[in-house]
Amino acid sequence: MSIVSPCVKLCAIETSSGLCAGCQRTMDEIRRWSSMSHDERLQVMEALPERRMTDTDSMDVA
Repeated sequence: MSIVSPCVKLCAIETSSGLCAGCQRTMDEIRRWSSMSHDERLQVMEALPERRMTDTDSMDVA
């Protein structure tokens, strides 16, 4: 069973973190996604929730 891409079609790399604002992947992860092994994709997917929390914590809230 293949792992579906976490892409949400909101592609913008944030300069402060180097992560996509939509899916929280790095440019390298986005570029390599189609050629990654199942285990590599699983590692990326497992890292995303923490990246989202870190990204949310670093946002400026007015």
